[in-house]
Amino acid sequence: MEFRIMGALEVRDGTRDHTPTAPKHRDLLAVFLLSPRRPMTLALLRRSLWPGEDGERSDSLVRGYVGRLRQLIGEDVITTVSGTYTLSVDEDLIDVHRFRRLVAEGLGAARAGRDEQAHERLRAALGLWRGPALEDVDPDGHRWRETRRLREELEELRLLAVERRIDLDLKAGRHREVLAELRRLAELHPLWQRFRGQYMLALYRSGRRADALDAYAGLRDALSDGHAIDPDPELQLLHHRLLHDDVSLHVSAGPPVLVPYDVADFTGRDDLVGLLDGLMPDQGEPARIVIHGQAGVGKSALAVHAAWRHRERFPDGILYADLRSDRGEPLEPAGVLEDFLRWLGCPAQAMPATVEQRERLLRAYTANRRVLVLLDNASDEGQVRPLLTSCLTLVTSRSALGGLTDAQRLPVGVLAEDDAVDLLIRLIGKERATADRSATRRLARFCGGLPIALRVAGSRLAARPGWTVDYLVGLLEDEHRRLDLLHSGDQTVRSVYAVGYEGLPESGRRMLRLLGALSAPDFANWVAAHFGEEAETLVEAGLLETHVVDVAGQVRYRLHDLTRLYARERLLAETGADGVHQALTRLSPLVMAMVCASRFSPGSGAGTGTGTGAGTGAGAGTGAGAFLSTTDIRDSVNWLIAERAFLVSLIGDLHGAALWDDAWRLAHLLTPFFERHRFLGDWRRAGELALDAARRAEDTRGEALVLRDLGDLSRAERRWDLAHDRLRHALAMFLRSGGVRDAAHTRRRLGQVHLEQGRLAEAERDLTACLAWSGDRSDATGAADARLALGTVLHRAGRLEEAAAQLDAAAAVLSDIGDRHKRADALLALSAVRLSQRLVPEGRDAAQEARSIAARLGDRLLDAHALVALAEVNLADGMPLRAVQLAEEALEIFESAADEQGRTRTIDVLARARRAGL
Repeated sequence: MEFRIMGALEVRDGTRDHTPTAPKHRDLLAVFLLSPRRPMTLALLRRSLWPGEDGERSDSLVRGYVGRLRQLIGEDVITTVSGTYTLSVDEDLIDVHRFRRLVAEGLGAARAGRDEQAHERLRAALGLWRGPALEDVDPDGHRWRETRRLREELEELRLLAVERRIDLDLKAGRHREVLAELRRLAELHPLWQRFRGQYMLALYRSGRRADALDAYAGLRDALSDGHAIDPDPELQLLHHRLLHDDVSLHVSAGPPVLVPYDVADFTGRDDLVGLLDGLMPDQGEPARIVIHGQAGVGKSALAVHAAWRHRERFPDGILYADLRSDRGEPLEPAGVLEDFLRWLGCPAQAMPATVEQRERLLRAYTANRRVLVLLDNASDEGQVRPLLTSCLTLVTSRSALGGLTDAQRLPVGVLAEDDAVDLLIRLIGKERATADRSATRRLARFCGGLPIALRVAGSRLAARPGWTVDYLVGLLEDEHRRLDLLHSGDQTVRSVYAVGYEGLPESGRRMLRLLGALSAPDFANWVAAHFGEEAETLVEAGLLETHVVDVAGQVRYRLHDLTRLYARERLLAETGADGVHQALTRLSPLVMAMVCASRFSPGSGAGTGTGTGAGTGAGAGTGAGAFLSTTDIRDSVNWLIAERAFLVSLIGDLHGAALWDDAWRLAHLLTPFFERHRFLGDWRRAGELALDAARRAEDTRGEALVLRDLGDLSRAERRWDLAHDRLRHALAMFLRSGGVRDAAHTRRRLGQVHLEQGRLAEAERDLTACLAWSGDRSDATGAADARLALGTVLHRAGRLEEAAAQLDAAAAVLSDIGDRHKRADALLALSAVRLSQRLVPEGRDAAQEARSIAARLGDRLLDAHALVALAEVNLADGMPLRAVQLAEEALEIFESAADEQGRTRTIDVLARARRAGL
């Protein structure tokens, strides 16, 4: 059953007419249709049927009318629940509701650019229109308020549907077919400017330009005389284009879609696509989004992909401009503005002369359009600002364009390894890529996850079916040829970097070249500043990436591997074969001074049986001047931790540049730091390079010092035989050269090795001789270290009073010379002796003081050793539960630091404490 109320009331079942003929039956059906699916009481129905009466009709009379209406249209159409009546039909069976739905669907399809679907829905909606709602039941619209409201709503919807349908007709070139309809609409609605504009356009396209201009003049005069206003800006713009005979108005070419094709093998980036989807607002809401990142990282591909992904949201087109010329130079905004305006329909003879005028006209052209603007490869904010409108604008740039303060920003990094491999598979085919999976992964690593490099490599393989992935990987093994090989046709990775490099000031180019001498994974700004420029200069050019803020509070930066190769290539091209040597020679003295300023004392790291190693000292965090002037040990430690990877890499760079003296000296300076914090892998790599460098430099003392450092490394690794051999060799070299103090320090280390080997007599002899050589006045640090080690030997031998005396003396000397780390080591050793003496309060005092020192220094490993000592004290004092708490806290630190020796000791203490607590 279908119910029609637009026009005369009708009820039809296919070809059969079920429309009531009795007036009250028609009135009753109209009341139900005005409020379908709404329960109606008898009182409400009575007031609706007899609006001028005050309850004079009986309920039985109303029930009779309802019963008769049911007989006419169906018993199940009107239902009864709790004394109320409801018209229970699907709303789509009532023409008003179907009309609303079809109009909404048509408008939505038009917004999405689905023109044929939109035209079909709007024509279907308008086909339901037969006149004002219930024109035969309530002709004047005075009986029911609902009738009047419904008629006003439907008339607005009808005119909107007509307007949008005619837009689609004009867009499809059906201007002659709609001309008569538009004339009638313009006469019926003389002040409706949208109809007047459509009428003007239809006249113009029908060859009646003068009539179109007259139609505008008529509206302008009517508005001016009757209302003292001007036509809307949109209509004024259309008049402007008609006046200048804009040829783009002759035939509707559809909205401009200037964006390049989407990347067919777009891979990964799901997280970025999701973020970008979230940043892009609903239609009609202005926004600016800056997509930024280093050169070749795929910013443009992401922006283009997003543009096509959301194409239907911008039915009025997508404007696109590459703001960088083919030669890599930034384009002037004036040319881009002219191009955009021409695509939007501005005739050549009406093009404004100045940039400012073009800006205003572009804003006028786009004000009422749903357009996406994509500005690719922007160099700076000044290039972008004249092109901003109220439309959504995506900007890609190597810079974050911080001057665009109201913009959202989306940083883009390199592809993760799995995504890089997936991209290669798409480019060269699954069978070929998976024939040697390890080679494909190596190729992805050589490209560093950089999309441009991956695409070039994949394209090169695709163009050479006879090549295997492993063959190309073999070619790329040679770093000196890698950039030469990463090209395919006119696509090269080198050209991506050249654009940014040539756009730098000379100081920036020089800094990039010098950074090419380094192999470090990242570096702080003080390195770049030493090379003559701030690191942010390269970040803005897309040649450097901001990495993290480190533990010393420094911003760290990193070069992509391929950027580093380009930088080194430029360094060699500008300065010749000595370029790397000169760059490192320039940096090395500063680094040496900064490491020395940390007050780590080379050659004095002792170790005490606690496993905590050598002491630390003062330093800074963010630059040479500040670093050298600070006296805060915690800052020094944080700075060294932050710079550890850089410093280890620098040792390798110095070694590779044959700067032998600098290489071994820097490694030797860092040994106490490596020992204290148990960075054994870095220590081993640095020590091996240092030993080779000292031998190549033919520096006997340097070789002996490094051998002694490696002996300390073997001690830390608990490889006692190797430690013994290295220290004996170093001792012999010092004795031959007459280095008495160096020999004493080495002899002390041998004593500690003998202690660990259980050779207590030899250990005591070595340490006593060392103490005699050092002398408290001539070498206070050496004497304190010897006493510290001797106290541990005497403790092990059960000579507790002598052990305590030596440790007390060591702690006093270390306090005098200000070595807080080693004083803490001495106190921890003394605490253990006091516990052996059953002097628990004295043991607690020593351990607590050691922990206070660790807290002031910010040394977590030292704090862990102090916690274990306090756990031992509490266990001896009959408080096992407290001992468990302290040991568990220490164990967490040792495990996070991968300190196996400390972990083993702590587990033993924890087990004893738990047994005691049962």
